[in-house]
Order: sequence, then structure tokens, then C-alpha cells
Amino acid sequence: MKLNEIQELIKFVAKSGVEEVELETKEIKIKIRSSSKGKTNGNGDYTMISPAVMSGPVSPVAHTPIVMPTLTNVAENGGAEKTPAVEKQNNASYVTIKSPMIGTFYRASEPGKPAFVNVGDELAAGKVICVIEAMKLFNEIEAEIKGRIVKVLVDDASPVEYDQPLFLVEPI
Repeated sequence: MKLNEIQELIKFVAKSGVEEVELETKEIKIKIRSSSKGKTNGNGDYTMISPAVMSGPVSPVAHTPIVMPTLTNVAENGGAEKTPAVEKQNNASYVTIKSPMIGTFYRASEPGKPAFVNVGDELAAGKVICVIEAMKLFNEIEAEIKGRIVKVLVDDASPVEYDQPLFLVEPI
């Protein structure tokens, strides 16, 4: 299931007034709950729980790498296209890396450990840049571009929303 399909499902549930929707496929299990008492995304009144649930033994803490979508080449696609995780800033030469999910943002793998990346660090595609915790699952977020970190936009241990800007990167 693609991220845009998940977004559409969330919007549909929020508008429909349904209390709870659960969807399970081979790859993913999603449960969306509407509640006036639950957490909201600022635009609606719902809570999304969406880490992938795979068959087999489950450990209390799983590290699931999330590979963020790549930037598309305008010439290859015949037009401008934006990806949900990364988009060029309008007035700058920086690229924004955005959260691919809802959860809690962590700059390091554990408290007391060094941050995955700091301002000025160089990135390579596939390098882990942060961890986002969702339902006790720690999802490693990997860089998709080569560049240099210009700014970290989120505080450590802060909640993040889907598509929220996390880092500004200067492409190399």
C-alpha cells in the first residue's frame, strides 16, 4: 500500500464519522481510530497506528529500515513531480527531508548515544539519519540523497506528523 493511499484512507475515515477502521494485507496492518479523546493531527480528529506487522516472532523493539522515496528527475518524467518525503525548497537550493510516518522522532539510537547526523555532516544515500518510533517499533529513516545537513528542524524525542519537515540538506 502506498503512502498516498494511506493518506486518502485517513481522510476518508476522518470525514465519514466511522469510529474505527482496520485494514490488513500481507505487507502492512493499519488501524485508524476516530476519537475526540485521542491524538489529532491538527487537521482532524483521528489517531493513526501504522507500522508494518510481519508474520513470525515479534520482539518488543524492532528496527525496521524505511527507505525514503527518491527525487524524480523532471526531464525523465516530462513534468514537475514532488515526492511526499523530499521536495526542493522554492527559494533555496536546499532539499527538505520529511517524515514518512507519524511517530516520535529520535536523533540517536539510544539515550546517551551520539546522534546519527549533526549539522555539517555529509550524507550518502542509505545512511541512517534518524529513528521514528511508532507503537514501540523503531523505524530507521535512511537518506536518499547525497548532501550536507544544513539544519535539523525537529527537537529530539518530539512527536512528528506524516510529511513533517525533519532536515534541510544541501545537495552535493
